[in-house]
Amino acid sequence: MARSPGPASSENTPDASVWGESEGSAFGRRPRLRDVRFQVPPVRYATRRDGLLIAYQVVGDSGPDLIFLLGWPNHLALQWELPAFARFLTRLGSFSRLILFDRPSTGLSDRGPVDQAFEDRMDDILSVMDAVGSDQTALFGCHLGGRLALLFAATYPQRTRAVVTFGAHPTTFIDEDYAWGISPEGLDQLLELVRGGLTEETLAEIFRKVAPEADAATAAWWRTSFASAITSHEAVAELSRLGPVDIRATLGSVRVPTLIMHRSDDLATDVEASRYMAERIPGARFVELAGSDHLPFLGDAETVLDLTEEFLTGATPVHEPDRVLATIMFTDIVDSTVRAAELGDRRWKETMDGHNDAVRRSLAVFRGHEVRFTGDGFLATFDGAARSIRCADEIRRDARTLDLDVRIGLHTGEFEIQGDDVGGIAVHIAARVMALASANEIVCSRTVKDLTAGSGLTFEDLGERALKGVPEPWQLYRVVV
Repeated sequence: MARSPGPASSENTPDASVWGESEGSAFGRRPRLRDVRFQVPPVRYATRRDGLLIAYQVVGDSGPDLIFLLGWPNHLALQWELPAFARFLTRLGSFSRLILFDRPSTGLSDRGPVDQAFEDRMDDILSVMDAVGSDQTALFGCHLGGRLALLFAATYPQRTRAVVTFGAHPTTFIDEDYAWGISPEGLDQLLELVRGGLTEETLAEIFRKVAPEADAATAAWWRTSFASAITSHEAVAELSRLGPVDIRATLGSVRVPTLIMHRSDDLATDVEASRYMAERIPGARFVELAGSDHLPFLGDAETVLDLTEEFLTGATPVHEPDRVLATIMFTDIVDSTVRAAELGDRRWKETMDGHNDAVRRSLAVFRGHEVRFTGDGFLATFDGAARSIRCADEIRRDARTLDLDVRIGLHTGEFEIQGDDVGGIAVHIAARVMALASANEIVCSRTVKDLTAGSGLTFEDLGERALKGVPEPWQLYRVVV
């Protein structure tokens, strides 16, 4: 897909003084970088839908677009102060138009509300893409950035060219089906540590797991960069909100070319987490690398770069997506026939017109897409699970002002695009979930709950329920607002 013209120009190209004579590699000849100070690309700002300013930089002006998501608190200016990081970014920019940004409440971007969910992080990506004129991009995600990149690819396949992950993991918590996370108590201990302040001792303790073989200069850079990028209050909020998000159920919906890399002795995230993802993403390539560094620009960075360059610049067929990951909503007016008989034709029509207008206003506010009107309700899709719940709650409250009872079912899954309609098992599941809801209830599947972890929403466990026409029972939850 062609790239729209953006603000990138020759000033975004790395200073020629950093390039040395060319050297050979398994994938051809490329420049060799000298250990000199790197030119820092200019910082520009994109405006998110809510008005927050996002600081971004562009490196290079040729090749495919590539967004780098570090997954740790970052600072656009200070990342260039570490030679290893600067070399890594400059090399990425030699075969791509590399797009870097500080997410809101970190680095040079606006400080904003701390109750940010993964769908807000996806909005950050879309805002920066629009600002630089990128119709389609590849994503390189590390740590939590890998989780975000994969969810973005499943949700916006038409805007995703490919995904590379490094040291990533699909969920934070350990359970009976996933043995490589931490316990909720473990997260609480980390939160307590950070809550005490981003002291030198706290940051040193975190860094020992991230880069156990790093030298003192790199460790000092990490402490300065981390503490400059985020406050302890913001770090606690981010860990609490984003850490519990679980994308395991959505991995099969990632349909773009995917390269997953992980070092064997990574202490921050077990290599088995990446192996788990690779086994569940269709066609994903998994590469296990030697070493213990959790950050791709430390240790044997050249191998990481070689693999990424080969993966992104090789000929990859691009297909228009016919399957998309989204949250599907079904709404239904309870006992509509009885209410119509009570009100009579004219008053019933007025009531329904008011309800339908209110539903469509709510869909517009929460970015829902109306697929079809069913007569007594709506089928709609959302690109964010938390937004779908907040929309459902508003629809329910508006219905009560009209003396109507509604029931709403939500499920996040992959659906088939069928012209102006949607189909597939995910749509069927959402309809069955709604059928199990009582008057004025919002019921959702576990997938919805997992993707809204940390959003402040509350759920009541309804246990496993059999869904008509669905082979296996599903864990369902009542939304408590």
